[in-house]
Amino acid sequence: MSVVALPQRTFLARAWGGVLAAWGAFIGVLPHVLHHVGPLAGAALLAGAGGRALFAAIGFVLAVPFLLRLYRRFKTWIAPATALAVMAVMFSISSFVIGPLITGEGSEAPPQPGIEQPAGHDEHH
Repeated sequence: MSVVALPQRTFLARAWGGVLAAWGAFIGVLPHVLHHVGPLAGAALLAGAGGRALFAAIGFVLAVPFLLRLYRRFKTWIAPATALAVMAVMFSISSFVIGPLITGEGSEAPPQPGIEQPAGHDEHH
């Protein structure tokens, strides 16, 4: 088995890789963070299934350069497909598990306030 030695990357190349990684993390989190803007920007546009679909599409479009870079680096579509699958899973967990836990959606409704009758009140009438 032969081993190919890769040339050492310069500090600038490593720093640029770090910037790209930070940008990828920011873009990955952005759709989840922005869907919380819903109450401020209009619940009809950003909340619910429509908002989730909108931000999933935005996330995908913004990830295209990253996916193309993965393809060029590994010379196969397996790497971008894997990255896209991981992004879809993380977006789904964020939208359908973490988001409802934070906002309380899907949980039991709190009891409605009402007038409590004193014990034995019905006996007097």
